[in-house]
Amino acid sequence: MDRNSAVGVFDSGLGGLTVVKEMLRLLPKERIVYFGDTARVPYGTKSRSAIVRFSRENTELLLSRDVKMVVVACNSSSSYAIPVLKKHYPVPVLGVIEPGARKAAAVTRNNRIGVIATAATINSGQYTRNILKYNPDAQVISQPCALFVPLVEEGWLDTAATRQIALEYLAPLKEAGVDTVILGCTHYPLLREVIQRTMGTQVTLVDSATEIAVRVRELLGRSDMLRVRGRAVPRFYVSDKPQEFGRIAKNFLGRELKAAKITQGTGHV
Repeated sequence: MDRNSAVGVFDSGLGGLTVVKEMLRLLPKERIVYFGDTARVPYGTKSRSAIVRFSRENTELLLSRDVKMVVVACNSSSSYAIPVLKKHYPVPVLGVIEPGARKAAAVTRNNRIGVIATAATINSGQYTRNILKYNPDAQVISQPCALFVPLVEEGWLDTAATRQIALEYLAPLKEAGVDTVILGCTHYPLLREVIQRTMGTQVTLVDSATEIAVRVRELLGRSDMLRVRGRAVPRFYVSDKPQEFGRIAKNFLGRELKAAKITQGTGHV
């Protein structure tokens, strides 16, 4: 592998741009190729077999762009597809669950940790298993938040409806007295202000996007694969609605961007 090759990142839609933002901050020299599967968002309501199939297709698309690493910036894909991707493809594959779980296990003060995520991620049990691996005394309270992804995809980040939905979803975590909450979907950092206000300032929010960017830097450095020259411009691809993606991406990266549309295959891999 060439150290000047790009790092590939995929997500079901816009959420993975939170990972890109952190990677641009921590790894400004790295080339990044991003694919958002906007034609099939959200993944969190799909079956396990569908999520694995989509993840393989996305990985193969990124590999066709000569990437040196694949970052699975989707918690639903990270929940089910990581072992399959690591088995079938020749580059390092990183998911977002383990870094976020490790961070939460370390920072909790009362060992009560909340996880908010899609139903697919919650049902996989991956966050609970990973948290308990690092902190066997932890009590994990999980809450699926199905409407958060469409709210972010529509750009409804701090409306009255968003605030009311957050109150409903987060009530069980408040009642349980959690002191740490994992934002277990890469869309959710865009709702961070609403979530923090709802939970209270005493609750620590763990952003899996930040933690995976740190992990990417660690692994590239350890394998001597960090790009050492220049400042690269990221490239963005989507499977549908590139203009809408570019417009709403401003909420993530602070500027509108151009994305090219790629037509996915038939689904056979």
